[in-house]
Amino acid sequence: MSLIAQVQAPTVDFRGLSPLIALVVGANVVLLAGLLRGAGVQRVLVPLLAAVTLIVAGALSVAIWETGDVEPLVQSALAMDTLTLSMSLLFYLAGLATIALSLRSSAVGEAGAGEYYTLLLASISGMVVLAAAENLITLFVGLELLSIPLYVLCGSAVRERASLESGLKYLVIGSVGSATVLYGLALIYGATGQTDLGRIAAAIGEQVEVGDPLLLTGIALTASGLAFKASVAPFHQWTPDVYQGAPTPITAFMAVATKTAAFAVFLRLFDAALSTNQVEWGPALAALALATILIGNVGAIGQRSLKRLLAWSGVAQAGYLLAGVVVGTRLGLQATAFYLATYLVMNMAAFAVVIASERVSERGDDISSVEGLGARSPVLAWPLTIAMLGLAGFPATAGFMGKFYLIDAAVDGQYAWLGVTIVVGSMISLVYYLRVVAAMWMAPDAPPLAGPVRRMSPASGGSPEADPRAQPETVAVALVCAALTIAIGIFPSPLFDLAVQVGTSISGI
Repeated sequence: MSLIAQVQAPTVDFRGLSPLIALVVGANVVLLAGLLRGAGVQRVLVPLLAAVTLIVAGALSVAIWETGDVEPLVQSALAMDTLTLSMSLLFYLAGLATIALSLRSSAVGEAGAGEYYTLLLASISGMVVLAAAENLITLFVGLELLSIPLYVLCGSAVRERASLESGLKYLVIGSVGSATVLYGLALIYGATGQTDLGRIAAAIGEQVEVGDPLLLTGIALTASGLAFKASVAPFHQWTPDVYQGAPTPITAFMAVATKTAAFAVFLRLFDAALSTNQVEWGPALAALALATILIGNVGAIGQRSLKRLLAWSGVAQAGYLLAGVVVGTRLGLQATAFYLATYLVMNMAAFAVVIASERVSERGDDISSVEGLGARSPVLAWPLTIAMLGLAGFPATAGFMGKFYLIDAAVDGQYAWLGVTIVVGSMISLVYYLRVVAAMWMAPDAPPLAGPVRRMSPASGGSPEADPRAQPETVAVALVCAALTIAIGIFPSPLFDLAVQVGTSISGI
């Protein structure tokens, strides 16, 4: 009886956990609402509840950010610091954009609205856990919570062979990546005897030598597994096939949110817990960054599918982002966080136009589907043009400022050659980005969008609107993201200031 009296219940910081609680509660409410009958419930109420969940979680995250960092949560397993909060806001924004882009998707009807949006919220919950992970076990739990719903969402267009194939490929490759991460984390634990990231950092150099083979093998395997999730070469082979086959709204979500989560944990694990080993893993990751930039940009040149083109572009962008991790400095952390935000708005603008076009064109997501778009629908052509120029790094766009920031971080971190590689990669990317722009504005014969649609593209999740302007939510996402791309390029100071705050989240760099 005396032992029972001595047991104390753990203290739960509900304020710090409030964004995660909102996501979990909202996911359950959405799932239950999806059981109700009626077209209005499925098409309006369920996505509205999902959007409200993300808005509430975002508002709670902003409130925590404004009042200051909270203490580590759940026995120091989670950290609601500025890195977690900033990445979480990107997840919520990507989720809101995905909900808007999914409103007319046939994949929602085939999978069930309640199940579709619940899986989306569950994946976002995993991303938040992954970004906040201060413990190896929590890191793996977040990785699996992120991945498993996405496996299902990729195959949610159950009547499309390409979608089912996409889900299966992502399941197999993702499982290999997760197993590799788990094996690497186990070796890191075996070498250090610790699971908390802070204690691992303290153990390296004191309890275990920096060059310990077991530790270095664990770091290598962990980096390889995370490289699968981030589409870093040579672990990128799944990306074009999965992106092309998945429902396009899910492709857009994966392209930005999954990459953001992967690099968030890259920053927290390598630049915090493993910073002592930066001399060992830095050159290896720099070599991966070099290969990723070149392979991604060269691979995109021959693509006619816009989704595959953006997939190869995403591989190259992962190489740019990896440069911010490699240097292991606060400036690198800030540059990576800044570029992740710009990458989100540029890619969402591009994917929104691809969705609007493939839903009404018999050519699906082929580049010919946007030929003459500038004459037919400038309201869509301009956002895609701005997105392509931003991804290429043209001045006065967010992409230019983001790449400039990464180059500055690379040079400051004694990796000037990696900064040169970013410039060279950007020059190569002009070949395929400008080809899309030329197709929209300079194509001599534009295929009409009016009239019946004879064939929908695989996994497009399309509906038969003959005019892209009949999809106001899709157009709105494209216009807002394009406007942000220009606004950040011209007035980057607010986002710079936020990135500086994010840089204070990890001590010791």
